Amino acid sequence: MGKILLLVESPTKASKLKTFLGPEYVVKATFGHVVDLPVKELGVDLDNLEEKYVTLESKGNIDYDDLLKQLKKIAGDADRVLIGSDPDREGEAIAWHIARLFKLGNDKYDRIEIHEITQKGIKDALAARRKIDNGLVDAQRARRVIDRLMGYGISPVLMRAVENGKSAGRVQSAALRMIVERDREHERFRPEPRYSVD
Repeated sequence: MGKILLLVESPTKASKLKTFLGPEYVVKATFGHVVDLPVKELGVDLDNLEEKYVTLESKGNIDYDDLLKQLKKIAGDADRVLIGSDPDREGEAIAWHIARLFKLGNDKYDRIEIHEITQKGIKDALAARRKIDNGLVDAQRARRVIDRLMGYGISPVLMRAVENGKSAGRVQSAALRMIVERDREHERFRPEPRYSVD
């Protein structure tokens, strides 16, 4: 049997899963997302809403450029790549990014969802292999783009006006808009006498 690369987000999870799998498995961690929209620019083309993804900057002892190079090499040497990022929108997007970055065709990878880090959990996950759910990926991408479009302009203003380190996104910006509109209604209101006759 050939080599199988299993990618998960957490190094702790990777270490534990190694104990449940045979010697043909290589288990590695991505440390969560490996790419994101750039920090110092909008990162979204306003004409077509296409995102511009960049490799995450190094943090702590993780150099994402090196990590991706190592993982890509291992994936290239493997007969099969299993992407076991978390079973949610973010995990699905991580799987999508990895499949794109590593140029994994449908015949080279499977997406698995590991719901518990146990022998049974990994067995169930391997039995339910599937492809990436583009609906979940699109949901995460849309959320991320809306966050960026809503928050990128207002966050610097908020940081200067309120408290350094605060930012705004799709929820805060919309809530702020509702508060402003309600305040303007309040200012425009002119009381008028009204009477009811019974």
